Amino acid sequence: MVHDQRSALSTYMSGLLSRGGVVFTGSEATQTLNVGRGAFLDAAERLQKRKALLNPRQDFYVVVPPQFASWGAPPPPWYLDALMRHVGEAYYVGLLKAAELHGATHQAVMEFQVITARRLPKIRAGRNLIAFYYRKDMDGVAAGIEERKTDTGMMRVSGAALTALDLLRYPQAGGGLDNVATVLKDLGEKIDDTLLATLSAATERPVIQRLGHLLDRLGHSARAEAMHAAAAARGPFRWTELDQAAARDPDFAPSIQERDERWRILVRRAPEIDE
Repeated sequence: MVHDQRSALSTYMSGLLSRGGVVFTGSEATQTLNVGRGAFLDAAERLQKRKALLNPRQDFYVVVPPQFASWGAPPPPWYLDALMRHVGEAYYVGLLKAAELHGATHQAVMEFQVITARRLPKIRAGRNLIAFYYRKDMDGVAAGIEERKTDTGMMRVSGAALTALDLLRYPQAGGGLDNVATVLKDLGEKIDDTLLATLSAATERPVIQRLGHLLDRLGHSARAEAMHAAAAARGPFRWTELDQAAARDPDFAPSIQERDERWRILVRRAPEIDE
């Protein structure tokens, strides 16, 4: 009987793949297969042990196509949008993963980074690690989010302007100042200056200052002009550190090497760009 249930679920999953789908809920499967909840869970557990099925969130399942068997899961873009709709949260792919999608990266991105409206635990999906970063004001940055087609549907991705702001807003996710500066060097030419100014209204001023300084330093000053004007209209800048991590311990922090009067940025060490 257990084998029959597992076989029925395998057939259901194969049919789903043949129609171009990879996700389903336990509720959908039990209704279609006309089996009890316990029988379904037993069959699903056995298929998960065989690495044919992934269960990243309660009652949400991802079929592992044969070509991704060695990975343990299909790529996150295949199921991320469906997953976020299942948990009922607004989201967008951001940070280094978004920069990579915009063609600006110089090293492998170790996490699939997603910004969400609620704090969520990381998901280990085979070889992939999906990391969630919390943002309260999703509506304030809606203009900076794009929709991209995937092999199975679509997903939401931060545009170049929002990606640039987020890289300075979530420094722990950017791989350090040197890496962020390296990414911005390539990303800068893709930034819409008007959109950047609009999005800056929903961004902390120190983040705006750091991004503006880096864009100037990297030869993208024109991209930051409208943002500078918009931010300056809100009042004078206060001095802030370019690299908070470098200045955190006053006993070991390098002395200030540069003062950027335009953005009121204190530079203790110029970022090193990976060419």
